Amino acid sequence: MIRITWLAGAVACLCATLTISGCEQPAPVFLSDGRPPERPAIDGGNLESQALRVVIEGLADPDPRIRTNAVEVVARTKEVLLMPKVQRLLHDPIAPVRFLAAVAVGDLEYALARNDIIQLANESDANVKMAAAYALMKLGNADSFKVFRDAIASEDQTVRANAALLLGKSGRRDAVRFLYWALRDDASADKVVLQAAESIAMLGDDRIYPKLWSRLISAYADDRVLGIRAMGALGTEEAKNALITMLDDPVLEVRLAAAAELGKMGDPIGEPEVLHVFKSDDLADMDPQGQQRVKVLTALAIGEIGSKSLTKHLPELMADPSRQVRLAAAKAVLQSGGNGR
Repeated sequence: MIRITWLAGAVACLCATLTISGCEQPAPVFLSDGRPPERPAIDGGNLESQALRVVIEGLADPDPRIRTNAVEVVARTKEVLLMPKVQRLLHDPIAPVRFLAAVAVGDLEYALARNDIIQLANESDANVKMAAAYALMKLGNADSFKVFRDAIASEDQTVRANAALLLGKSGRRDAVRFLYWALRDDASADKVVLQAAESIAMLGDDRIYPKLWSRLISAYADDRVLGIRAMGALGTEEAKNALITMLDDPVLEVRLAAAAELGKMGDPIGEPEVLHVFKSDDLADMDPQGQQRVKVLTALAIGEIGSKSLTKHLPELMADPSRQVRLAAAKAVLQSGGNGR
């Protein structure tokens, strides 16, 4: 049985049940006096407003897995107006939540959280300390890079894997040699090797292609999904062609993951695989966990492809009883602005 979740990398390393994705570096949006603009009150009738409510509720959810998912939605959709709520999570009692909140501050270059990030930089938790260093680097302190650069050699495999993630997100080409070192080091755990390979792809080094291809032909669906995500990060024409072959995979979740990555690359060729979910009885034969996985991946693919024929199904997913499905659907709604492209 395939066991995947809808985030990528960081939290998977921290608590083995979650993942975080994306390396976009959006420009911050502030008023002239440095304050973020205020969003109008959210009403319940508009789908985009409902999506924002789902994310806001997710940021305050008792389950730390939901909080981390919600933080990722804010960062991925560039909803900087929700960053004050993410900023509060820099003081969350759960380290993975603090980690993701700090990464979001860096991704959105949210300068209003600088003082909180400076405090986190002195934390005892090595993972959170690295995330704070990443945020400070994105806020202009280039010297902070060496904190997670040096951590790639940590004996703690979780620290090493998260350092690999942050090196990939740093955008610095000089990080590639440290990632190849971690990739080839016999002491690196599998999760470190996987993250190092994806991070090398994120930095655009196409020498990693054969390593990624080996994941696509793995007998394990989990491995194939990880390979798909890394191929999407590489983003070359060769990587795109490899992803197209995965649309014929026998496992539905793998096909949906490929459709999403292709959509992220601007190619809607996987749209029929996503529509198939709504036109077939495949879900009826799955257990509740399997249904949730497929619905989450379906929502994520809709958000990346964004066609009207797909986004018309988002209200259905937004009404799903699963909080993870609703969050994934909310992400898709915010990515498409509530409408299909």
